[in-house]
Amino acid sequence: MILPLTGQQYSEKVVENCVAYWKAVGKYTDAESEATKKFLQVFRNETFPPGASILFTQSPLGSLTISFSKDGSIPEHGNAVIENKQLSEAVLESIIGKNGVSPSAKQSLAVRLSDLLKHNESVLD
Repeated sequence: MILPLTGQQYSEKVVENCVAYWKAVGKYTDAESEATKKFLQVFRNETFPPGASILFTQSPLGSLTISFSKDGSIPEHGNAVIENKQLSEAVLESIIGKNGVSPSAKQSLAVRLSDLLKHNESVLD
């Protein structure tokens, strides 16, 4: 984060965008409603000072693991797991998709993936 942000501010905006999209394409069901309630709950009491990170892990089966870091570290365990493939995909799309909200997140992901691939390549050599 560059500026302080509350978890409530962040999660409400994400949920608003997800629900609007799902309704527009006719894919908003009770399962998505429940998933968004869980998403809001996970972030409810969080505050993110400058330098904090929100980390998402997306499984191929559709679960979304959410972790928080306030010191630049990568947590060993997630704070929550939400089982909803549409939510998992929508959160990822909202961050790094074509119209994602964070160009810096795209850049950070590209740099980290490049570094990871370089590291793995040197390990394999």
